[in-house]
Amino acid sequence: MADLGDIITSKVRIKILELFFSNLKEIYHVRGIVREISEEINAVRRELAKLESDGVLRKEPRGNRIYYSVRPEYSLFGELKSIVAKTTGLGRAIIDNRNKIGKVSFVMFSGRLVEGKDRKREDDVDILVVGDVVLPELASIIRAEESKRSREINYTVMGRDEFDFRKKRRDPFLLGILSGSRFMIIGNEEDLVD
Repeated sequence: MADLGDIITSKVRIKILELFFSNLKEIYHVRGIVREISEEINAVRRELAKLESDGVLRKEPRGNRIYYSVRPEYSLFGELKSIVAKTTGLGRAIIDNRNKIGKVSFVMFSGRLVEGKDRKREDDVDILVVGDVVLPELASIIRAEESKRSREINYTVMGRDEFDFRKKRRDPFLLGILSGSRFMIIGNEEDLVD
């Protein structure tokens, strides 16, 4: 399975990126980061300084502490968010269990799910899965993630024929899903929307 370690050699930097890009709304103090990723404080400080000078993180003094947060204006923000979505948490669980889930053509996460935001409406879809899916396996993986996040994850499963039919007919439900921000976990985005 591919992960950030394939392109980034510092394990501390990988842990920091995974922490920040898995929790985009969070602001962390140095010692909080050390506790979260279980690494030495000097290594964490060194990587934070590097990530801040490269423009990935923002440093903000508050009182006698310095807090760090993600800079959404960083030029590779979207790409890093996508990589972390695929290599951690639910994305990784789905990819690791792909054979158990069935013959999956596409798995798409909504931008709101990846960013940790609440759905605007109760019927908004967090995950779209297209293919011949073993529903109990998929449900088990999603239930485990729901318990970690303490929130319900709304997902829709369609066979490839149904997906193609609905897309051809310009089904409002499917077009609503496809028109939102999304992150491809399995499959190619161009094939999904063509």
